[in-house]
Amino acid sequence: MSAPTNAARLFVASCISLVTTSMVFATRGAITGPMAEQFHISNAQIGLIYGPSFWGFTIAIFICGLLVDMVGMRLVHALSSVGYLLGLALVLLAPRPELASGATVDSIFAHSGTTMLFIGFLAMGLSQGLVEGVINPLVATLYKDQKGKMLNVLHAWWPGGMIIGGLLCVALGRFDAPWQIKLGMLAIPALAALVMALTSVYPQTERVQSNVSNAEMGREVFRPLFLLLLCTMFMTASVELGPDQWFGKVMGDISGWKADGILFLCYTAGLMFVLRYFFGGVVHRFSPFAVLTVCSVLVGVGLFWLGSIPLPAPGQTAGASTVVMAFVAATVFGIGKTYFWPTMLGITSEQFPRGGALLMNLMGGCGMLASAVILPIMGSALDKGGPGAALRSVAGLAVALFVIFGALLLYFRAKGGYKPVTLTAAPASPRKAG
Repeated sequence: MSAPTNAARLFVASCISLVTTSMVFATRGAITGPMAEQFHISNAQIGLIYGPSFWGFTIAIFICGLLVDMVGMRLVHALSSVGYLLGLALVLLAPRPELASGATVDSIFAHSGTTMLFIGFLAMGLSQGLVEGVINPLVATLYKDQKGKMLNVLHAWWPGGMIIGGLLCVALGRFDAPWQIKLGMLAIPALAALVMALTSVYPQTERVQSNVSNAEMGREVFRPLFLLLLCTMFMTASVELGPDQWFGKVMGDISGWKADGILFLCYTAGLMFVLRYFFGGVVHRFSPFAVLTVCSVLVGVGLFWLGSIPLPAPGQTAGASTVVMAFVAATVFGIGKTYFWPTMLGITSEQFPRGGALLMNLMGGCGMLASAVILPIMGSALDKGGPGAALRSVAGLAVALFVIFGALLLYFRAKGGYKPVTLTAAPASPRKAG
């Protein structure tokens, strides 16, 4: 069923799930310090506890490529919310060790409390992957004629959730709220998404509706254009997610506002939300490859510009002109990175509809893997005291993206312009929609 009222309901449920996902990222960073203090664990142990959640995210996206067709999108969507609630319960109910101040990294699992933290954050990581793995093919199925636009509107709620989570944590912090309250607030959107999933009727995926076999879907993976797009997804995610993770620190170094560098990240997140939500249709007005080509230029210029701003002397704050320059450069970067992720997913769905959820989720999983690769590379440059070098090195990827997307833009123009591939729905199947 894909009646307008039901489509709108499912779209809202998808947005709420994505808000929950991004709020986890924002909240996790805000509770790290007090949680580590209460459990007497080191930064290295925190890294071991958080680490599997990122891999769980990636693994779940890959699995979803087949899972949504096998068991239905409703069940997968509901499971994602259940996973959040289970993960939250494990973390919030984890007993604190009484004498763990001398614990080493090797003894991280010696206490049931730290084990519950590990499993809890792993469960939330898997849920984040399930969310990303189901909402993308769901929206592509609901809005077959507006895939690029609606995926951009959907993914406006990624930065939207980051802003919501970040501001709520700041507000609760003003009242000295414990970290458990900050984390526990994630149960509200998770429960809302669960109720909406259980009380809605979901369609079959576009690929299943068109009676495309699993073998046909699998063959789409090896098409040269998809493999090229997979490589570009790795690069687009690197230039977006890599700098994002370090943006607060880097901008704090550039401006001298050590404690308030995160404001720059909130600012670029706000830009992304406005542009994706209100101007997501730009990918239909112009060729998506034209949009990606322009975005590559803006990202490259923004990152190189930021990486070229001289740092203030130790203990000093940058002058007004330097701060203004940093905001302008951050604006260029923020606008440029806005359309990368959802437009790549839109192109995948439009050009390879026979690949269904599998190809969309392979694309998303590749993007998450990219962040795991680029983060330590940038971190190494930062350890050497080179924030400018870290940003300029990532800017080099934007140059390569400009060349590739520019070539693909010319390729499609030579073929008569960019046109989505459409599938014809097969006769009604007795199989029950998920």
